[in-house]
Amino acid sequence: MPATRFSDLVRGMRDLRIATVPVLLMALLAGGIYTFVAVANDVSENELQRFDNGLLLLFRQPGDVSAPIGPSWVAQSVVEITTLGGYPVLVTLVTAIAGFLLVYRKFGPAIFMVAAIVSGTGVSHLLKIVYDRPRPDIVDHLVATHTASFPSGHATMSAVVYLTLATMIVRLVDDVAVRIYVILMAVLLTFMVGMSRIYLGVHWPSDVIAGWALGTAWACLSWLAVTALRALRARG
Repeated sequence: MPATRFSDLVRGMRDLRIATVPVLLMALLAGGIYTFVAVANDVSENELQRFDNGLLLLFRQPGDVSAPIGPSWVAQSVVEITTLGGYPVLVTLVTAIAGFLLVYRKFGPAIFMVAAIVSGTGVSHLLKIVYDRPRPDIVDHLVATHTASFPSGHATMSAVVYLTLATMIVRLVDDVAVRIYVILMAVLLTFMVGMSRIYLGVHWPSDVIAGWALGTAWACLSWLAVTALRALRARG
């Protein structure tokens, strides 16, 4: 194949990828919003109580709602996993990466990351106040809690933080395998944090599902906003 034809093919694939990403982000955004609204409506009408109760009890010993399934080291491991979605870990992580970006003079990505995460935190807290759903009362809580239940703040913020960081990293590499690995790791961390909240008995499963949906939608919305701003700047 002539060099010119090969370069045209590579350029065409790159243009297709650039055009496809916003479409995928829009699809994820729409799916996340739809899922959150659907779950929120069902929660308000108490239509998910049977599902929530059944899944919570699935993680407890039969006849003893105070004892989680598995040996004691499993429960301790889950407690440590859940901290990956807690504010101390997330704030430390975001601060460290923002500091690195500022030292590296990447002011745009630093501002984007902090703005997306801070605004996502605000929305999560606001929705907790609006819905004011009590924490689960059918099983014992294995860790302390201080806010309302819906949506799960850990599930929401782990999705916002890890997916936002993943989208920043994938822009720095061209290797498809590396990009897939980074995205999968972000999804895996988000999934583990959400499931830990159910295992520990501090969230209804529907809280976690809504948190995942909200966090994913917010990360996609933030990235679409940055993409639009860059397109406007390029035209100007």
